[in-house]
Amino acid sequence: MGVLMFRKLFYCLALLVLAAANDRAKSEASAAIVAASEAIRRDPRDANAYYNRGNAYSARGDTDRAIADYSATIRLDPAHANAHYNRGNAYSNKGDTERAIADYTATIRLDPAYANAYYNRGNAYSNKGDTGRAIADYTEAVRLQPTNANAYFNRGNAYGNKGDSDRAIADYTEALRVDPTYANAYVNRGLAYEKRGDFARARADFNATLGLTQSATKWALDKARERLAVLPAPRPTTILVEKPSVPPAVVAPGAANGDRRIALVIGNSAYENVAALPNPVRDASLVADVLKLTGFEAVTLLTDLRKDALVNALREFAARAETADWAVVYYAGHGMEVGGVNYLIPTDARIAADREIAFEAVPVDQVLNAAERAKKLRLVILDACRDNPFAAQMKRTMTVASRSVSRGLAPVEPEAGTLVVYAAKDGETALDGDGSNSPFAAAFVKNVPTPGLEVRRLFDFVRDDVMEATGRKQKPFSYGSISGRQDFYFVSGK
Repeated sequence: MGVLMFRKLFYCLALLVLAAANDRAKSEASAAIVAASEAIRRDPRDANAYYNRGNAYSARGDTDRAIADYSATIRLDPAHANAHYNRGNAYSNKGDTERAIADYTATIRLDPAYANAYYNRGNAYSNKGDTGRAIADYTEAVRLQPTNANAYFNRGNAYGNKGDSDRAIADYTEALRVDPTYANAYVNRGLAYEKRGDFARARADFNATLGLTQSATKWALDKARERLAVLPAPRPTTILVEKPSVPPAVVAPGAANGDRRIALVIGNSAYENVAALPNPVRDASLVADVLKLTGFEAVTLLTDLRKDALVNALREFAARAETADWAVVYYAGHGMEVGGVNYLIPTDARIAADREIAFEAVPVDQVLNAAERAKKLRLVILDACRDNPFAAQMKRTMTVASRSVSRGLAPVEPEAGTLVVYAAKDGETALDGDGSNSPFAAAFVKNVPTPGLEVRRLFDFVRDDVMEATGRKQKPFSYGSISGRQDFYFVSGK
């Protein structure tokens, strides 16, 4: 069965399931109406019977009859807060904003802790264009119900309408903290970043949206694709170190032996919950440039990735690696080891306790898996051993046997054919550098264009240059093994 035919069949089955569920709901509502009507016949002053019938009419889509029954409930029991609230919802569905606001206000008077009444009144005020009152109601809603992602999202929209992009971005971020699959929040935060000229973060948010295909609305997916198509390409970074000079005669458009080589280059600098790192984005840009110059067919440069975007980038790269001869992953940013497991830390991580690391960060094993299907060379380069602010602030909660949190990363034992390079030896800390690039990135881009320098020898040169530049305070280290029957060159000899 073809993929297109399967999708059509799946779509038809989904429609049938939804139709069956809708029929069942209508049947249950009709039964509830019959039961409530009988209760009203027996006792015309039974306020709850009118209320229940109103809910059933509402479920069936009969808004006018629902309003009539809620009104009867309120006439018999003026303190019935839920009847006021549901009648407000019914008026809102009819577009009668003023009556909806009046009912939500009555609900709040009867029950000042009714969080959803504040939230829905905020929506009504927003529909009227009364942004100030909308923001006030959303604020009260999140105070009463801090897990209301929609209230944060809509307050973010309200701040955006007022031109306050900083507060809008903060609210979209809170919405995503509550619900990491909230695709519309990623899109709107991306739009806010784009409006502010922060195209790297905008791109990361739009990419994160595309990774939420199971939960994202069509609008969110279409908008993310639309904005990614028109965002300006990342501008070249101005750096102080000399750009690598590669003689045109040495580097051909493709690899000298016809190998298909691809790379994923990631730089995380703009951490949201700890101090930013100055150099990773600049390092990533520099590394991406030199890989392009040495004939890589595809180099994907991504910066300041939150967790969803980082996982999505690895997933997409893994799919491309299946048809590649070389797959290279370079990561610059924070990383850490907890209980013998190495993690890369996305920019949105919140790590208050050691037990949270598995939920907030991405295991290095996922990075290795992303490259594992390449046919000849799998190379993972991690400049992720920088002094880590998360380690100092983390509460230790795990068992004695597994609670260790080391400086730097733990050693790895990759599968044969995979080479993993750390900017600093396991258990040691890499330096971010005093200049515009880390010592490791500067040494790497200096040596990569050297003609005839085999990969294993290349990283010996990088190690020596880093140790010299840091006064032997930092020693890069390589793990794993690649084929001894074949040599690998970024740039072939003359």
